[in-house]
Amino acid sequence: MPNNQEAIQKVPLESLKDPFYEGSVQRLYAIPDEPDYMVTETTAGGSVFDVGTIFSIEGSDVARAVFRHVLYSNLSKPETWEEVKEAVKNAEGLDDEIRGLLLEGVIDKLCKAGGVTHHCGMVDSQTGEVSHEGLPENESAYNIVRRYKIEKPDQDSFLKHSFYDYSKFGSLDKNVVPLECIVRFGITSGSSVFRKYLKLSEDEQRKFEQELGANGPLVAWEYLTTPIVDFTSKYEPEDRAVTKQEAHNMSGLDGETFAEMGKLAVLGGWAVRVMVEKMGLKLWDLKWEFAKDGDDLVFVDTIDTDSFRATSVLEDDGDKIVIHYNKQAMRDYYKIFHSDWLASINEAKEEARVSGAQFVDLLRSKQEAGAAPNDPVVDDVFMSIQVDKMNLIKNCILGKQESSEVSTALAECGKREVDFYTSNNQRDALKQLNGLD
Repeated sequence: MPNNQEAIQKVPLESLKDPFYEGSVQRLYAIPDEPDYMVTETTAGGSVFDVGTIFSIEGSDVARAVFRHVLYSNLSKPETWEEVKEAVKNAEGLDDEIRGLLLEGVIDKLCKAGGVTHHCGMVDSQTGEVSHEGLPENESAYNIVRRYKIEKPDQDSFLKHSFYDYSKFGSLDKNVVPLECIVRFGITSGSSVFRKYLKLSEDEQRKFEQELGANGPLVAWEYLTTPIVDFTSKYEPEDRAVTKQEAHNMSGLDGETFAEMGKLAVLGGWAVRVMVEKMGLKLWDLKWEFAKDGDDLVFVDTIDTDSFRATSVLEDDGDKIVIHYNKQAMRDYYKIFHSDWLASINEAKEEARVSGAQFVDLLRSKQEAGAAPNDPVVDDVFMSIQVDKMNLIKNCILGKQESSEVSTALAECGKREVDFYTSNNQRDALKQLNGLD
């Protein structure tokens, strides 16, 4: 089993100037003389609708890196899983058969030895010293993780149709499993699963429920009696929803290990759920990725407030409105205040599907020609609310504020957010997206 109490005690800060990978929300750096590890830098930038970084939430880089460090550190501790075990035992409305399945096998191993993760520690922003447990004196946006191989499926053709060949994954080791595992404790009105579900006929809906593993009809903003795990491809041009049978074939895992991955995903989700519930929030869904390392399945990739959907409900002037504490708040802002811009994005995506061009290139060329709205600037008042949300969650994770105090303050942020929409004559639009009957 990999040991995450690593020998790396210090990272030269000058090595954190030239990333070998730079994405919309993360940069990756090599560590001199340590080929099996790398430094991840969480950025303050935000990306929505696949258009790249178009906004920045001040302080969110450190806040999200702190969340990641604390969560992954906790996942390696048996006491975390003891708390998860108790939460599953006492969960209201959970299907008893599922409760029994979650409380046998995998959970016992976790309670005895902790979970296996790729996380190794946080880098001090001033000294470069690494804290394997607890926070460094100077928090940073830099974490150290174990490197696992990224292997992509080969593309082949069947007559005129292309397909992806995953046959090699059964013989690989120390690689990232080529799937994204999405855990859903409930269904939100804006989730891709629910949008797809609403378009199906009644017979198709029953089949879809069965494939997902739901015990009945999907209802927005209600917790499920059975948490759902569904899968998408990771290394194809677009994230493609796949059945559990296809996911098993793609994974390269034997049947027992594949089933264990499903349990790990749900139980790991429950660990996040326990954390956010202490702040008065409700966890709806999140995404995991895993690596295969010998006999171990390893929790890998980013997990922070942009990786899961947590909400509260504000009762205000006779309305019940869902408040988001992740990137969904930004998506809703753009949908309501900049619908023309969003429409131009969707048009570019449709054109790209026909032409084969990159939709972002099409969008940018249209913007340069004045045929599409430019990327909008976020209102300062709205952005300040998002900054406050992020800092409150960070303070709670660090123990700088009591969870009850943070819960109250987060609710106040929700009130400010609704007041913002109301003062800009968009309350009805917000209710249409996030209102509860």
